[in-house]
Parts: sequence; C-alpha cells; structure tokens
Amino acid sequence: MVPTEMREAERRLKVLISAYACEPGRGSEPSVGWHVVMGMARHHDVWVITRANQRTAIDRELRQASGTSLELPRFCYVDLPARARFWKRGPIGIALYYYLWQILAYRDARALHRTIGFDLTHHVTFVKYSVPSLLVRLPLPFLWGPVAGGESAPRPFIRELGLRGRAAETARNLARALGELDPLVRATARRSALVLAATQETADRLQKLGARDVRVLSQVGASSDEIEALQSQCREAMPPFRLMSIGRLLEWKGFHLGLRAFAAARLVNAEYWIIGDGPARNRLEKLAKKLGVRDSVRFLGGLQRHHVLEQLSRCHLLVHPSLHDSGGWVCWEAMAAGCPVASLDLGGPAMQIDDASGFRVTATNPDRTVAELAECMAKLASDSALWELKSEAARRRVADTLGWDRKCDYISSLYRSIVGSAA
Repeated sequence: MVPTEMREAERRLKVLISAYACEPGRGSEPSVGWHVVMGMARHHDVWVITRANQRTAIDRELRQASGTSLELPRFCYVDLPARARFWKRGPIGIALYYYLWQILAYRDARALHRTIGFDLTHHVTFVKYSVPSLLVRLPLPFLWGPVAGGESAPRPFIRELGLRGRAAETARNLARALGELDPLVRATARRSALVLAATQETADRLQKLGARDVRVLSQVGASSDEIEALQSQCREAMPPFRLMSIGRLLEWKGFHLGLRAFAAARLVNAEYWIIGDGPARNRLEKLAKKLGVRDSVRFLGGLQRHHVLEQLSRCHLLVHPSLHDSGGWVCWEAMAAGCPVASLDLGGPAMQIDDASGFRVTATNPDRTVAELAECMAKLASDSALWELKSEAARRRVADTLGWDRKCDYISSLYRSIVGSAA
C-alpha cells in the first residue's frame, strides 16, 4: 500500500489561474502570465482565465505544442463587450476596465469551481499589488503573485525630474496610496494563504496591509529557449567601447543620470546608445548637448524587440539607472547576451545582478550615484579582462537563477504546501 501522504504529494492538483495579461512571444507582464501558466501545467492540471483578445496568439502556440508530450492548460476567455472598451485608455480607463473584467472573471471562476472542484487559486497578472484580485473570494486557498509596485524613487532624486517628472511621481504615489485604502485590496492581502512579492519594498507594503505570509520572488524570468538564443549571439568585443540604455524615455527611468555619468567618465573612443522613445527625449538630447557629449550619444528611437536584442551583442555595458523598477526585463536579456549591467541598488534590477555579473550603484543622492556610475564605466572600459569576467558571470547568473523552469518548480512546491496546510 502506498501511504496516503505520498499519494497526495504526487497528485496533480487542480489549479485555477487568473492571468489578465498572458500572451506568448511578448515581454513584461504578458510573458509572466504565459510562462507561469505553461510552467505550472507541467506539474498540475491548470485552468486559466484570461482576456479574449489574446486568444489568437495562445491558440496558435497551443496547436504547435499539441503534438508534444507537454500537458497543456485549458483557457477560459473573458472580455467586456466591444462597446464597453472605447474608454479603455490611460491609467484610469485601464484600471476601471480591469475592475469590471475581474467581476466577469470571478463569475466564470465560480462556475468553473462548481464543475471542476479546484484545489487552489492563483492570481498571476496584473502584477500590481495595489489592485485586488476577486479570486480570493472563492472558498479555496489563494496564492497572490508575484506582485509588485511598492518601489519608490528616492526622495533626493525626485527634485531632478523636472515638472512633468515630479507630477508623474506624485500621481503614482497618490494612486498607490488610494489603492492601499481599497477594502478589496486589504481583503486580498489578508485572505491570501501566501503572497509572493517581486521586491522587498513591495513585501514591506504587503505586510502592512495584513498579509500573513509574504515571500520575495522576482516576477522576471527567462525560458531556456530565450536564454540559449541570446547566449548564442556573436559578441562584438572590439572598440569602440559602447554603453547602452534601453526603455521608454521617461523621467523616472533615470537616463539623465547615465548621460551625466558618461560625461563625467571622459571615456576615449566610446559611444552611448539610447534605444527608446518618449516624452523625455527632447530633455535628454538637450542635456547631452549641454554636457558636451552629444556627438558621442546616439538616440536610436523605438525599435522592435528583436532588433533591440540584436543590438545587445554590440554593447559592452547596459546602463539601467531606473529609480523604481520592479522588474527590469532588459537587464536579464543583456546579461544572457553576455553584457554586464550597471543599475541602481534598487528594486528588481538589483535582485538580478550581483557583484560578479555587474555593478549595483548606491542610490542615496544623485551626485554620488553619477560619480559611482562614471567609475563603473571607466573601470570596465579600461580593463578588457574584467569585462570578460563579468560577461561570463552575467551569462551564468541568468542560466542559474532566472530560468522559468526553476521558478515554476518552486511555485509548484508552494502549491503543495498551501494545499497541505489547508487540509
């Protein structure tokens, strides 16, 4: 006879996942939703509630996987009527739409549970901690996360962001504070059997909301195929020494700190490429001119993702001085391509990088941060052996710590622990 405990440990659990953003081949939150769903389907029987507008991409991917030995999740597609979507623009419109979508998702989740009888529920996306999940209202153990958004720009840096940047930070902080006052957000935190926080800053806020068991797990991950593709890129280690920053050109991204550091480093035969577009571009171009480095700085504008990843093979250092980034997907992509990263010692990027694979710069005041960034640039530009060491360490760190298989194995173990405790 097989002991009951052993049979229970080997049983595939019936899991209902809410993943508003869930789409293959995308970055950021759609990638989180897709990879968690597919990873958990390796371990358990998974049903997923997601948006109907992602169905085409999901169905295409499932058809390709249907001939393999993979266990595939079942998808339930939910969306508001088309006539109710015209106002889904801007943060307020999206937030309201998401609330209404969750009401429909909860209705379908309750019906599914009556039919299937789930063992637990798991909210994956959106990853914002200051917005509730209605799945917590089902009479089942509930796992929330990884959720993020508790990160804040250090106060001394906000003064440098200009009027538009300061206004954006004020609006963000206000929206987050209002979210924390939402009774549904507090109920989601209190009723969760376990909450995964993407950063320690978010974990601290969740505990204040009443979450009983909070653990830190970055929402950033990479599939083995993505890691292999980036690691196979041919490295261009020849001069000129090239720095790169990638992302939307927004004040809080901190690209102005990278420009100031580049000017202070006084590098010979070096270039600084900035990939992305946004409202801060004009301000950044003026700053580069004012600092006397405009001829060495290239603003490449927005590029498609595959073109961005190609450029990483031409980069010697990714400069990512974001002031409050819970993820920082471009950091792991650069590291997988063998490009060391210099980031502030804040939020998600600081969790991805260690001293061997890059540089984590102090974020106490702008002048000190700029000085330390400039020192990192100069050190790497003048020491090719150090660059080789950090390049190899960056590749290893992504493979060892950021693979989705490893993360999903861990989440599966949490599923069993939660269900076991509830039983």
